[in-house]
Amino acid sequence: MKNFAKPWPKEIKNYLQRHKYIVLFGALIQHLFIGVFLNDMDFYRDVIWPINILILGIASIGVFAYESTWKLAVKNSLLLMALLFPLAIPLFGHDEGFFIILNVVYVLFFSFIFLEVMRFLIKPGYINADLLSACACGYLLLVEISVFLFSFFVYLEPGSFHGIDIQGNAQIFMDLVYFSVVNISSIGFGDIVPKSHHTKLVAAFFGINGQFYAVILVGILISKFSNYHFDGDDLVPED
Repeated sequence: MKNFAKPWPKEIKNYLQRHKYIVLFGALIQHLFIGVFLNDMDFYRDVIWPINILILGIASIGVFAYESTWKLAVKNSLLLMALLFPLAIPLFGHDEGFFIILNVVYVLFFSFIFLEVMRFLIKPGYINADLLSACACGYLLLVEISVFLFSFFVYLEPGSFHGIDIQGNAQIFMDLVYFSVVNISSIGFGDIVPKSHHTKLVAAFFGINGQFYAVILVGILISKFSNYHFDGDDLVPED
């Protein structure tokens, strides 16, 4: 009798490689915004967050396919730490030093993926769903880096933000997701405000980088489209 289970791991890996940025985009969306559907913040912190990070880890497999051994080693090491920290929250969740280290690890983890996404965006000379998804992934990864860098300062310097809900770890995370999106997109509602000079400068840095990323993104997309022309109603690559 033929064994149908054996090919599945390879098929899954091939799917992740073919649709890597679409998968990563979905994983980032669920990590940043799944709180819309949740009311129990303790359940979110203890159960949903570890699952979210596991999904992100699986989604990042395709991004680093065919990369050098050292890149895979660094990515796997950061992913392992990113997975272990949420699992340890029930034990060390009241230790501010634990969350300071956790946020450093997540800044490194998402920065490493962001650099790989940017490397991909600059390289190809074509337009497809993966390229457009990678553009969106780059933006969401900037948000992730911003969230955990701000969170680092929230635990390091209590009172470094005005307007943050500090009743629990999940509330802090969700408020910082909101603030980071508002800051990077330059909307600026003003309901959450950085108070220390550290958080003010970091907010300014990410505000500039958000605009810079948008400008670079437009340039990348225009350069890709310049390699195409219309053949009737179809957009086809130049010869």
